[in-house]
Amino acid sequence: MPIFIYNSLTRKKEELIPIKPQEIKMYVCGPTVYDEPHIGHARSAYIFDVIRRYLTYKGYKVKFVRNVTDVDDKIINKAKEEFPGEDLNSSFKKVADKYLRAYHEALSSLGIGESGILEPKASEYIPKMIKFIQGLIDKGAVYASGGDVYFDITKANNYGKLSNQSLDKMESGARVVGTENKRNPLDFALWKSAKENEPAWDSQFGKGRPGWHIECSVMSSDILGGEFDIHGGGIDLIFPHHENEIAQSEAAGEKFARYWIHHGLLTINGQKMSKSLGNFITVKDFLDKYKNADLLKLLFLSTHYSHPVDYTDEKIQDASQALDRISILWGKIGRPIEKKFIGRIPDELQTVKDKFISAMDDDFNTPQGLAVIFELVSITNKNLDNQEFVLASRNILSELTSLFGLGISCSVKVDALSLRLGLPNVEVLIKEREEARKNKDFKKSDQLRKEIEALGFILEDTKGGPTCRRKS
Repeated sequence: MPIFIYNSLTRKKEELIPIKPQEIKMYVCGPTVYDEPHIGHARSAYIFDVIRRYLTYKGYKVKFVRNVTDVDDKIINKAKEEFPGEDLNSSFKKVADKYLRAYHEALSSLGIGESGILEPKASEYIPKMIKFIQGLIDKGAVYASGGDVYFDITKANNYGKLSNQSLDKMESGARVVGTENKRNPLDFALWKSAKENEPAWDSQFGKGRPGWHIECSVMSSDILGGEFDIHGGGIDLIFPHHENEIAQSEAAGEKFARYWIHHGLLTINGQKMSKSLGNFITVKDFLDKYKNADLLKLLFLSTHYSHPVDYTDEKIQDASQALDRISILWGKIGRPIEKKFIGRIPDELQTVKDKFISAMDDDFNTPQGLAVIFELVSITNKNLDNQEFVLASRNILSELTSLFGLGISCSVKVDALSLRLGLPNVEVLIKEREEARKNKDFKKSDQLRKEIEALGFILEDTKGGPTCRRKS
């Protein structure tokens, strides 16, 4: 079955037809590394991780690029704040390295892997940015003014086509940020002249550093080619960032991205997340409070990627109850069984699996896909006495939840948490307790149960052996 994607460029849902059969080249705007990653960053990274997983599941070879902006005004300002008096040429690198590590640690704690992801840094691409800018100069698409180099938007082909705005409307909104060096308030800097004591690189335009927009055009064209399949990012990047990427790339003679995917933004109790409002939630804050990344993932999955999502403690409690439904069932059917399923998948389960695929094929409809997983849970609970049914269901449940990056078994979730928090491995405690029970050492068995429960788990003894799940 084909996959259909809502293309922000054409403003309609289109069949995904890659440039090369069974290959997808995908570029996503990544972090500017100057602060601790928050749950809004987590949503963006998770959405595109799920999309990447699903495209791979459908048989595509996915080349996935997520850039890192490690040269930026915000990073330089942070360096002045954290390393006052130090040479900015070295301190800005310290800041970038520190917060890139924090970003990687946050994604790792959420179970969002880095395997197979290309992650170019802006600082590594400055020579190629200079070459790209020179190419635009040769084509007459830019001009120098006040030591800076600007892109002339009058040289762009149909500027505003991604944001679907007229030039008059965009110019009106841009006047407040216009400078005396620009011919037009919408013109944007490709190269910024050096400021005293700030990081700068030599170029034929003078000493300076690149503007923000240029890095994505250069990185994507260098790694994926002048035309690639999918470009992704937050809806807040449509204008001016993505609009400017298109303008400069097409002016350079490239076709650029064919499909544009934009996700909605995250709010906290209906408000924009902000440190000044005291509602800034880092990934670490969330995990310190709830101890389970799957709860945040379920919140994200319950809303279509293109829509805004509002974070509340009540919604996380709802996610906890939903996760319990899956975890309780997995506790019953997820233990190793000697007999493997080798028969035909029951029609009822095949129908459920087909519904999941149909939902995800329709613009990655995770809320519908999640509903199908809970339908699978209900059906399986009604057929626990049918071992062939249970074996088939276990395979399907594991397959579908893995596409969402959910750690449904106790061992999967606990091991990651134990490593992060330095806690005893709960699986080891469960095995020790089973050994104590076999030896009729009930005092030790009871003590181990208390230790397991103190770590936030409910342990249940069944005929098939012990099961554990997190407390709600």
